[in-house]
Amino acid sequence: MKADIELDIRRKTFASGLLPELIALLRRSRWVFRCGAVAVPAEDARPVGSRLWLYTNFDCNLRCDYCCVRSSPQAPRRALGLERVRRIAHEAAGLGVSEIFVTGGEPFLLADIGEILIACATAAPTTVLTNGMLFTGRRLESLRALPRERVTLQISLDSPTSERHDRHRGRGTWARAWRGIERARAEGFRVRLAATVSDDVEAQQFERFLDAQHIRAEDRVIRRVALRGFAEQGLALARADLVPEITITAEGVYWHPVGADDADLLLTAEIFPLAEAFAALRRALDRETEHGRRLATIFNCA
Repeated sequence: MKADIELDIRRKTFASGLLPELIALLRRSRWVFRCGAVAVPAEDARPVGSRLWLYTNFDCNLRCDYCCVRSSPQAPRRALGLERVRRIAHEAAGLGVSEIFVTGGEPFLLADIGEILIACATAAPTTVLTNGMLFTGRRLESLRALPRERVTLQISLDSPTSERHDRHRGRGTWARAWRGIERARAEGFRVRLAATVSDDVEAQQFERFLDAQHIRAEDRVIRRVALRGFAEQGLALARADLVPEITITAEGVYWHPVGADDADLLLTAEIFPLAEAFAALRRALDRETEHGRRLATIFNCA
């Protein structure tokens, strides 16, 4: 497909002298072509705005090769900060938010992650997404201080054995993640396992592994690689493909957590008042509907 487009561009633009610039642009771009009717979205009982996502930071102890927000040890922290989180949590409580998800980056890199999670859990049941590798020392003490009935740990584990997981996340990471899972369970937390997979075969293999581990259906998250961030292959997801889940970073409010580092999903740079940020999402959703575009995919991150 890409070769056909390039050939057509050559034919139409050779005489214009723009050929080198256009070909260079083509090579730098990701192209998405859609044919036929857009699929009707699966039924989802969650009202828009009931889930609130917070990116506490973007730096991470790992550099996963498909990270949708380009997190790594070299990434700037871009921290949301405890005081903003406290205000967000306070205002969210009156806006119909029934779940809060805290993600990054790796949230447990933050010295004040315990206080951040307590602030969120006071407003709504809270799930923190983590690679599970930092539950030692002061971070373990922060973990132990959290209310078990209000905080869930969603820990990334991509495959039944280390080969595929370590290929994407780094050597030795599967074993360290599994130790984190066992530590979190021993501390009395509800643990959800989240896998990022490339195809149905990988998904089925992981489902069988979870069956053998007696993991409940509600504690399983299996999602495809999204063509965002570092990923070179995966599902190409635009705003029209995603049921919105309001997402807040230090840079503003986004349509969905899978694109919280990309300008095309930015709703507004103004976080407060939070009610206006929620209104901005609903206005954007109304515009999508007015343009006759159907939300086609529920891309679950949790």
